[in-house]
Amino acid sequence: MVIFAQMGYRSLEHCIIDLEKNGHLVRVTEQVDPNLEMAAIHLRVFENNGPALLFENVKGSKYRAVSNLFGSVERSRFIFRDSLERVKRLIQLKFDPSLLMKHPSWAISALDGAIDALPFKWQTKFDEVSISDLPQIKCWPQDGGPFVTLPQVYTEDFDKPGILNSNLGMYRVQLGGNDYIQNQEVGLHYQLHRGIGVHQTKSNKAGQPLKVAVFVGGPPSHSFAAVMPLPEGLPEVSFAGALGGRNFRYFNQDSFTISSDADFVILGEVYPKENKPEGPFGDHLGYYSLKHDFPLMRVKKVLAKKNGIWAFTVVGRPPQEDTSFGALIHEITGAIVPKSIPGLHEVNAVDAAGVHPLLLAVGSERYTPYLEVQRPQEILTTANAILGFNQMSLAKFLFIIAKEENSPSAKEESAFFKYLLQRIDPKRDLHFQTKTTIDTLDYSGTDLNGGSKLVVAAVGPKRRSLETEIPDLTLPDGFKNPKVVFDGVLAIQAEKYSDGADAKNLCTLLEQQQQLLEGFPMIVMVDDSDFTSRTLNNFLWVTFTRTNPSHDIHGVGEFTENKHWGCTGPIVFDARIKPHHAPLLIADPDVEAKVDKLGTKGSSLHGII
Repeated sequence: MVIFAQMGYRSLEHCIIDLEKNGHLVRVTEQVDPNLEMAAIHLRVFENNGPALLFENVKGSKYRAVSNLFGSVERSRFIFRDSLERVKRLIQLKFDPSLLMKHPSWAISALDGAIDALPFKWQTKFDEVSISDLPQIKCWPQDGGPFVTLPQVYTEDFDKPGILNSNLGMYRVQLGGNDYIQNQEVGLHYQLHRGIGVHQTKSNKAGQPLKVAVFVGGPPSHSFAAVMPLPEGLPEVSFAGALGGRNFRYFNQDSFTISSDADFVILGEVYPKENKPEGPFGDHLGYYSLKHDFPLMRVKKVLAKKNGIWAFTVVGRPPQEDTSFGALIHEITGAIVPKSIPGLHEVNAVDAAGVHPLLLAVGSERYTPYLEVQRPQEILTTANAILGFNQMSLAKFLFIIAKEENSPSAKEESAFFKYLLQRIDPKRDLHFQTKTTIDTLDYSGTDLNGGSKLVVAAVGPKRRSLETEIPDLTLPDGFKNPKVVFDGVLAIQAEKYSDGADAKNLCTLLEQQQQLLEGFPMIVMVDDSDFTSRTLNNFLWVTFTRTNPSHDIHGVGEFTENKHWGCTGPIVFDARIKPHHAPLLIADPDVEAKVDKLGTKGSSLHGII
């Protein structure tokens, strides 16, 4: 049964009722502990492709909590079923207004819902509470404290105040722990290329605190809008209204803008150069982001609806719930990015590799149509444009091929790698950027936000056939158990990383055996070759989250010619865990045993986990 057709959800509870009636949600009636247990339940249910979860009895809080709302792309599409197609058209129209003239009936059908994009004032009632009244959800054992993991962080432009010049972003908020004064201070973590940074810079310049409102809950379109990378000039609150089929409602109080439909609101101020240590936090690359100084938010007031529902998610090694966010974002905006960069056909931020560490792209080669293309030209221009475009500038590895009649899609990850490896010339096709910015959460680099990038570009006819049989290699001491990951890629297990000198020893010995490696243009040094070769996702995660290109890429027969680095044989990735890397996310076994009990007969999650 489908209900609420042709209208937006009024609230988070409205959505929950709809999901439950349509078989997309279950209630957990047993008392659950927000300290690790709720997150562990969520992770187990997600792993089993289970439903959204409504926790009705949260230890230490009178409020209910919900998670896994967006746990599958299918459920996300269901939530936005009445508006998704219309929003796709609105986004395309924003980017290309000429579509209104080219396809008037198509465009007008999209504009039918544009009125929902206009926020309007609506006063509503909240109770005043404290931070300690909220569900104190801690997700991973080494987390620095409880966090808001599905927040909508609202700020306005100091020079141009008003809701239509606002930014609504999803930046994690640490509610307690570390040096924060309970109920008076929270930590606000935001990374590079985020709209809130522009707002704080302007407020700092004026010597004024940045007014911040953190919303939790409300219609699900509000949460989704907070993670949406939107074109310049389109505020997230407008997108939230259009996607939700219902205007973003708000009111002003004490110089703050407050979402009328949020379940909870934390109001505060961020003063210039006032920071405190935030973290650690188990993050979406599958490791902890460590403790670093981030802006301190002085809490002014905490508001809650009488029957408020606390929305949260859990991040960890992908895929997780945020994978569905990414898939739906791509569905909505996928056609825009290629149109923004001449010659680009498609780009795939690889979820299994943690999104930012690895991009796969397909471009065009049109620079010299009068010659047979023998080397990458236009796709290198395209690669530079990609690395200067929005949050794709945080990418660490970019693999790009030219579109040909038989070239694979960037979404076909295994086929893409095989196609590129058949064509790559390692003497020419590797292009490094050193001492540059990478994702804040990526600890493979040299310091916070700092590392290097590598563009690997391949065009033209096939240069080699890829092998699938393990070659009879002589390996140096400390190297063992070579495994074929897939055609042309070899994983070799090495001893625990020390200083990287053994990687050069491996390359030196393999240089004498290049004839055995002609079908293996890529070798990965790993801590566990069985694990790395077991699945494509394992290979992508290990290889691209644990390597810093400038430091961890080696080559058989490597050379430097006029500052260009290349090699005559296989490219060697040292993808071992390094001493400066962040710790892996490991679940607490005692908590896992508690979760097991919820799957027994008569318990809320029997048949689900």
